[in-house]
Amino acid sequence: MQLPDKDQRKGVSSCSPGQAVGLTCSGQDIRLVGEASRCAGRLEMKRQEEWRPVDAWDRYWNMNSAAAVCAELDCDSVRLVQGTNRCSGRLEVKTNQSWSSVCEKDFDLQDAKVVCREIGCGSPSVLQGALYGEAEAPLGSREFLCEGSESALLNCSSRKSSGRNSCSPGQAVGLTCSAPIRLVGEASRCAGRLEMLHQEEWRPVDVWDHNWNMSSVAAVCAELDCGSAVSAINSKETSKRPVWKIRSDCFQSGSALTNCLPYDENNDQSLEFICSGLLVEPLIFLSSSTDGVSTGRKQGSELLIGSSFSIMCSIRPQYEGGSFQLIFSSSNYTQNHTLPAVNHSALFLFSAAGHAHQGTYRCVYHVYVFSYNFSSMSQPLNLTVSGKLMESIRKSSASVSAYLTALIIRLVVVLLGLLGSVLVLYFKAKRNQKSGPEHILLHDEGSRAEGSLEEETAV
Repeated sequence: MQLPDKDQRKGVSSCSPGQAVGLTCSGQDIRLVGEASRCAGRLEMKRQEEWRPVDAWDRYWNMNSAAAVCAELDCDSVRLVQGTNRCSGRLEVKTNQSWSSVCEKDFDLQDAKVVCREIGCGSPSVLQGALYGEAEAPLGSREFLCEGSESALLNCSSRKSSGRNSCSPGQAVGLTCSAPIRLVGEASRCAGRLEMLHQEEWRPVDVWDHNWNMSSVAAVCAELDCGSAVSAINSKETSKRPVWKIRSDCFQSGSALTNCLPYDENNDQSLEFICSGLLVEPLIFLSSSTDGVSTGRKQGSELLIGSSFSIMCSIRPQYEGGSFQLIFSSSNYTQNHTLPAVNHSALFLFSAAGHAHQGTYRCVYHVYVFSYNFSSMSQPLNLTVSGKLMESIRKSSASVSAYLTALIIRLVVVLLGLLGSVLVLYFKAKRNQKSGPEHILLHDEGSRAEGSLEEETAV
């Protein structure tokens, strides 16, 4: 379009408000090139009217820097806010230059996989509404229909949400993706070789200047929710392999390791860490002669006074050996018992429950591995001992006793009745037996008298 000159513009009266000039300048000094999308590719910066690749070796580059670039290019379409790190938080989606939260009814696991991939994190581990506070941004009205393989959430199909009116701010999606780092090669997820997920590929991690210390290990352990740092070694292998190399100041600056931007290299070095959260949590079970078996729970378990009971401690198999310590605490005192672990469990027996057994029980598993002592504690088992159940049983016993007494009386009455009937029959038979022979005798004597009379008459 050719703009009118100054004189032509002067005194123009035919320009309506709808004809005001709109102008977009390509004034951005950065761009991404080399891919089909303008939001992916090699970063270039314009200097002195010339586009040049940005030096990736710059020491201040990390994922926060990358996020700033995406925001500058209007390409940071999803984000997790109010979380503990960039891989957790309440989900917000950017559409039409504004951010909005997503209702949990409009979001599922396949959608979560895409979001976690888009922000450079691991697979989704927690998907729950209102997990990271109330939604500050307005709730969107779109239901996402991802297949799970898309590279970005806005690449997924979507439709207008059917449940928009019933979605309150407390139902905004909260998402936690697994950290794009892990420790592998050992029986515990909190020990082993450090690996990082980058460009959808897991590789061992090495620090290019080897300037790391126990504070660096502590950062990794904290990122993995594995407690504190125990030890670390720099492992060397016989052959080189692809690794992700990061700067040591990623650790030292206090920035989360997941915010470091690694680069590709073949190396024979890797880092092996051990964290204090090496062991899984043991389980505690209560078993009694009256109530069967129950697991430890906060609301507690009730035992019948005088009943025998046992408490079992067990742990998922990780390392051989070890021992279980059963710690009992009440308002008066604390005591503990220790048994060796046999098949990763131990059984503590109690002959009769009394009020002295009321209190809180915990199982603590101890094991010596990697030249260190490790321990892990179970959830508490709150135990109460009651006599109310015994009273109920006494009442039941009294009822049973009364029933048996009545039954015995009935049996005695029946037996006496039968005995009486037998006696009556006996005496009747006896009487009949006595009357029978006398009648026969009289009959014989009468016959003989008649015979004598006939003989005399004949003579």
